[in-house]
Amino acid sequence: MSIFSRVPTVDPSEAHDRGDDVVLLDVREPAEWASGHAPGAVHIPLGELTIEALPEGEAVYVICRSGNRSGSATKALVGAGIDAFNVAGGMIAWQRSGLPVV
Repeated sequence: MSIFSRVPTVDPSEAHDRGDDVVLLDVREPAEWASGHAPGAVHIPLGELTIEALPEGEAVYVICRSGNRSGSATKALVGAGIDAFNVAGGMIAWQRSGLPVV
């Protein structure tokens, strides 16, 4: 069983349709973020992620390029008591779904 089956997940369309009380957190590196990201996402690279750095929200949807780093971040956030979900497939799946990128 992979670690990703142990963390809550949402698909990219669910992440896109999130409510205002849900934070979309992009944990990619700055160059990846600059090359295109989901509208409304908050950028905190994985190496800089702390509970204190998170903006307030009812839940956190975590995204990266493919879902690996965001899966690790989600697992850590859930372990810290945060209502967090990994965006399955990351920005690759987001773009393949035809969702907007800025």
